[in-house]
Amino acid sequence: MAKARTTQKTTSKSASTKLQSVTAMGLPLTTWISTARRAKGGEVRSGSRAFILALSSRDLKSTRAALTQHLNKWQLTSVAENDSELPQFQGAQGLVAVIRPSTAKVAAAGSTDEQLQKSPYARMRDLAGSVLSSALSQRVEKLVIETSGATSEERQGLLVGLEMASYSFAENRGNPRRPRKTLPQILLRGGEGEFSDAEISEASRMALSINIARHLVNTPAGDLNPRTYAECVEAMFSSSSTVTVEVLEGQRLIDENMNLLMAVGNAATEGPRLVHIKYRPKTSGAAIRPIALVGKGVTFDTGGLDIKPSSAMRWMKKDMGGSAACAAIAKWAELSNLAQPLDIYLALAENAIGKASFRPGDVITARSGITVEIHNTDAEGRLVLADALDYAVKQTGPDAPAAVINLATLTGAIKVGLGGDIAGLFSNSDALANALSGAGLSRGELSWRMPLFQPYKALLRSTFADYANASDGFAGAITAALFL
Repeated sequence: MAKARTTQKTTSKSASTKLQSVTAMGLPLTTWISTARRAKGGEVRSGSRAFILALSSRDLKSTRAALTQHLNKWQLTSVAENDSELPQFQGAQGLVAVIRPSTAKVAAAGSTDEQLQKSPYARMRDLAGSVLSSALSQRVEKLVIETSGATSEERQGLLVGLEMASYSFAENRGNPRRPRKTLPQILLRGGEGEFSDAEISEASRMALSINIARHLVNTPAGDLNPRTYAECVEAMFSSSSTVTVEVLEGQRLIDENMNLLMAVGNAATEGPRLVHIKYRPKTSGAAIRPIALVGKGVTFDTGGLDIKPSSAMRWMKKDMGGSAACAAIAKWAELSNLAQPLDIYLALAENAIGKASFRPGDVITARSGITVEIHNTDAEGRLVLADALDYAVKQTGPDAPAAVINLATLTGAIKVGLGGDIAGLFSNSDALANALSGAGLSRGELSWRMPLFQPYKALLRSTFADYANASDGFAGAITAALFL
């Protein structure tokens, strides 16, 4: 088997080769919104234009000055009488989109409704993104943004939404039938709530990281396998002064007793990997312990010998979404010079069918020493994560983590309960769970705390091992969390 590769500083040739592979994969490297600049003189009055007016109030008296520059009398009346959050008008100046505060009732503090209410940042992000398609359909040359009383969070959300809406997987991959769209110049007009350079920069870093995660998830499994994924991550940080990347594979995984990870991934053409992204900011104090993030990176999931039906297998290239989010967080931290040290672990494997497939009934010893009976080969995510989590929590000295956060597309059961827009959150720490929920709420990434109900551990009983990897009945999401 191949020896493990530890990448800290690559040679210029190696870095160049890997950067070429990233370019070929179409991974976003820059942002459109970073080119935004303040409008000069009368340039907003010439050429084909679209305007976004972001208002902090529905009171026409306080926003009339901003509106009367762009809307005629009947349009002003329409804005006053219409409850729409995003009225759009076409006039002599071009498209004018007005983003107004929500009419939704503010949820009571501490209520369950408050935990799921869309934040001002997320609302602005989503509405601004929807405006871009209208502007692009008119092939405008300039997109002029004006805000009146919007907060810094709202201004950043607006820019992030535009960048997210501009992303196209096919265009990034260089599809000749889908040429890259021509995006308009973003012009920012002064006034109350003027965009700062710091806001533009932070929005650009955030949007780039989001689109990196989206692009990794969108990439076909034929292109993104454990080997190419690991190489892509190495290339992302090949010139970094604050990030090192270590790839564990082959004999190194054997030496580390990562038997669960290898069981899932050994049947594939490209074997499993554990990628360790180590972020250590130059400005961090020595006393700050790192936070560990562990992401499930199953690049394609057939279900193994307990094979999925075709309808359930269709989108299984996305089963590495947790690891994509983790890799994107690492990129954002590097670009932002985050003061908090991070250790990020990507558990990469393809759950394929072949001569080396693991089987129902197999008993496998995890890295932790716990024995696991395989009840279902399609409950593979918890297996690759178990070894990665054990590796993360057993780091010592200054690398011992203060907290561990796991991100994964782990069970279909959680989607049955919460749908596709709310993540299930399990934690043995109220403080950490509350911090994660609050951070997610502010960015429109909703989660809901689920119980780690200890009696359900009995559902994972095995006659032949310490635990089974799956239960036979209900509570599938809870038992998966309990297993980990």
